[in-house]
Amino acid sequence: KDRERKNLKLEPRGSAVHNRVIFTKEMKKDYTILFPQMSPIHFDLLQSAFSSCGFNAVALNGDDKNIADVGLKYVNNDACYPSLLVVGQVMAALKSGEYDLDKTAVLITQTGGGCRATNYIGFLRRALEKAGLSHIPVVSLSTSGIEKNPGFKFSLELINRCLQALVYGDLFMRVLYAVRPYEKEKGSANALYEKWRDKCLVDVTKGSKKTFKANIRGIVKDFDELEILDIKKPKVGIVGEILVKFLPAANNYLVDLLESEGAEAVMPDLMDFLMYCSYDDKYKHLYFGKSRVDEFTNLFIIKILESYRKEAVKALEESRRFYPPSKIEDLGELAKDYVSLGNQTGEGWFLTGEMLELIEHGVTNIVCAQPFACLPNHIVGKGVIKRIRATHSEANIVAVDYDPGASEVNQLNRIKLMLATANKNLNAAKQE
Repeated sequence: KDRERKNLKLEPRGSAVHNRVIFTKEMKKDYTILFPQMSPIHFDLLQSAFSSCGFNAVALNGDDKNIADVGLKYVNNDACYPSLLVVGQVMAALKSGEYDLDKTAVLITQTGGGCRATNYIGFLRRALEKAGLSHIPVVSLSTSGIEKNPGFKFSLELINRCLQALVYGDLFMRVLYAVRPYEKEKGSANALYEKWRDKCLVDVTKGSKKTFKANIRGIVKDFDELEILDIKKPKVGIVGEILVKFLPAANNYLVDLLESEGAEAVMPDLMDFLMYCSYDDKYKHLYFGKSRVDEFTNLFIIKILESYRKEAVKALEESRRFYPPSKIEDLGELAKDYVSLGNQTGEGWFLTGEMLELIEHGVTNIVCAQPFACLPNHIVGKGVIKRIRATHSEANIVAVDYDPGASEVNQLNRIKLMLATANKNLNAAKQE
């Protein structure tokens, strides 16, 4: 109406659809495929899995604090923080001179939802156009088949090795973070992790189920037997937007910070997020008109994922120091009294479920890592904290915002205040 009153006419800006270059079968032979870093523990193993199936795959270095500045050159600063980091990683790598830009492709995940993991591909193509690199293919890695590329297809061999890599990564986080703060000999936990990681990097390229199961048993046994001090420290769970939660550079090395402040970090599994994405189709079938076939297919995918971590669950249940992950159905049951399971954009109801699962396992101190401009994350993260505290008086939750302009001092102060309360509660429990 204001434009009409002022007689303003907007000039058309052309199509918003950005150039798409198909990744062909011929490209697979000699192209380097770059994919943005999200979780170093997992992605080292995933790189080995991809490489063993004929892809020259490279997990980018997400450990550079300058990647956000690079991202800001190509993405509007109103976009969410993770999008800046992902585009920044890719563009920094392409501008580094390390890769032949005529023989390089970029791989990005798409979940099929309304959030960043679906829409990053547009950001990346736009950034490549602005940099004069629109000839570089951007490959969508999506189970829902949003885009297809003849040169990149999921084989059973690749799926098997990638799922083994994810289980290894989740297990390493679970046992390493639970033991490292209490190690009797400084550096012994990291040394044990590196020993097993090196073995798993080789074994994941073979995909042997027998070796996979034996490794899981061995990892849990060795970390169960590592000498530790008989002391108690506050346990702090980490939840939030998936990239900010797992990428150390994105959360200002939160795990290291918590351990340096005398706490134990507890990180939920990455594989749970994949199960959450599949479990959503059950609700979509009931209320959003999704077909029964889609629901059945995704519930079957959950069964496959559970079968891969079955050995890890069993080993953790039998261990003295660790506890196993919950089933995705149980997380849904926990969350549904706080938020609707129809909240499926971004981390959706899953984030609420993770916080409640942590509290059930005695991890009452929680950092909710919130990227600026992530609306769903604020609703199902920060938005439910008051309600969770009302039903769980022991809950000690702090929401911490992360973005390029966020003050690290403010982040640190909020975390330290949470830890002060955590230590006070721990001391009170000891006296009882």
